[in-house]
Amino acid sequence: MSKESMRDEVEHVNRDIGEIESAEAGIIATGPQAAAARESLEDYTLRFAPRSYRKWGPGVVAISALGGIAYLADFAIGANIGIANGTGNALWGILFFAVVIMLTGYPLSYYAARFNIDLDLITRGSGFGYYGSVLTNVIFASFTFIFFALEGSIMAQGLKLGLNIPLWLGYLLSSVLIIPLVIYGMNTLAKLQVWTTPLWLIMMVAPFLYLVIKHPDAIGDFLSFSGGTDGQAGHGVSFAGTMLAAGVCLSLIAQIAEQIDYLRFMPPKTPENSRKWWTAVLTAGPGWVIFGAIKQIVGLFLAVYLIMNFAEQAGVANEPVHQFLAIYEEFMPHWLALTLAVILVVISQVKINVTNAYSGSLAWTNSFTRVTKTYPGRLVFLVFNVAIAIVLMEANMFSFLNELLNFYANLAIAWIVTVASDIAINKYLLKISPKEPEFRRGMLYNFNPVGFVSVIVAGAASIMVYFHVFGDAIQPYSPLVALILALVLPPIIALATKGKYYLRRTDDGIDLPMYDEHGNPTDVKLMCCVTGIEFERPDMIASAVPGPNGEKQYISSLALSCDKSGEHVLPAQE
Repeated sequence: MSKESMRDEVEHVNRDIGEIESAEAGIIATGPQAAAARESLEDYTLRFAPRSYRKWGPGVVAISALGGIAYLADFAIGANIGIANGTGNALWGILFFAVVIMLTGYPLSYYAARFNIDLDLITRGSGFGYYGSVLTNVIFASFTFIFFALEGSIMAQGLKLGLNIPLWLGYLLSSVLIIPLVIYGMNTLAKLQVWTTPLWLIMMVAPFLYLVIKHPDAIGDFLSFSGGTDGQAGHGVSFAGTMLAAGVCLSLIAQIAEQIDYLRFMPPKTPENSRKWWTAVLTAGPGWVIFGAIKQIVGLFLAVYLIMNFAEQAGVANEPVHQFLAIYEEFMPHWLALTLAVILVVISQVKINVTNAYSGSLAWTNSFTRVTKTYPGRLVFLVFNVAIAIVLMEANMFSFLNELLNFYANLAIAWIVTVASDIAINKYLLKISPKEPEFRRGMLYNFNPVGFVSVIVAGAASIMVYFHVFGDAIQPYSPLVALILALVLPPIIALATKGKYYLRRTDDGIDLPMYDEHGNPTDVKLMCCVTGIEFERPDMIASAVPGPNGEKQYISSLALSCDKSGEHVLPAQE
């Protein structure tokens, strides 16, 4: 492919990036091209997030990331696992879930914040290869539309209760409402999360505290609850029951990828901001699970309260809108209680589903561009992701929620634990995997068996266990199977292959340091020979095509991703 043809291939991308650079230089763009420019600026779908864009402080990034966990799905999950398995098993399952999330989320969050890349880019260099991580991108995209559908279902339940809107129409409204909010990416999302979080906290926490103070006997009912919609299922605490509960909770393990979609915009870590930087990363990264676990416990507490005190509400005790309506009615008129319950549901659903839609659009776009070498724009896959979620909602996914989440958890655990294992064990303990993350085409092999095989084996084995292939006795332990295999297989395969499939090249052809004096990705800029635009050093690689006078040229990772001919890709090194 000629240089001119290559320019045509990435014309759409070039126009967007060119508009961005013009805007940054003080030139104001207008019209459709300006909108396209803002869309590219906000997502950095295939790219390292440049320092020139990362202007938020650690606190703003953390609050934005934590705003995305305002979802009410935790309340439904807590209620469902408690009703199915009893309070004792639910609490132990939630604790197991929280410990796993903390341990696996830390290395992933650190890499995202330190090197300013999303989880897909981290996954590429952590045992999967350039194309191998497409598999995990699909797993993550599935997470976003499953939980988009779950939150949309909860909002539709609120709209039906408060405004008598039919569920099918509520599903559609709760989905279409999100699209315009997500179009402008991180800048708009950060403002939305920061401004709505205080109101959300007050509306959620205050009624719960009132209930605990007003009805302290509800705590005893909660702790003695043994499951069932009548509280008399008789589920005693058991390891199998704990694992069944934990399996549902662990479907949320992929939430760390959504946290990382915010954390990649962290400012550089310096001696001056080190404490704030670490606080933000730990709180908004693995720390999200603390808030998630609390919400699950509260969701079960509210469900038990409804079951024990309002027999007619037992059938809807797992629906958050009914949970909060019951509490609000304790101290205010019905009309006001209903209004506030619906408002809480709508705010919560919007806060999380803008993140689900945003992250899902990134995941689909990234995979599609890598496979086809064509960049269609993030908005195409924003609509695609929302459409899948609508189908799930119309199929009444709420009625088989536990089964769906338990099944999905096996795949999510296999992916997240595999990447965490490669970082913690292969990179830092065995030192067989390159410590600095690599994501650029040409630097990586297409497939690395370390992560790719580990996910397939761990996911397949745990799914077979879940579907009783190995008998009924082991079926509850499918999440444990996925976790153990995903933990041990990466170091085993890395040692067996001697780490030879991590890097196709060790030299990217650029004689400039990748990191500054504090270990942060440098902001030195180089000109891309295809787009004619300057990109920061970590986003660049030398081109295999020399310049008109035989001089060395450089190409951006985005342009290289769209190079169908592959003529710009550097040859492998022995």
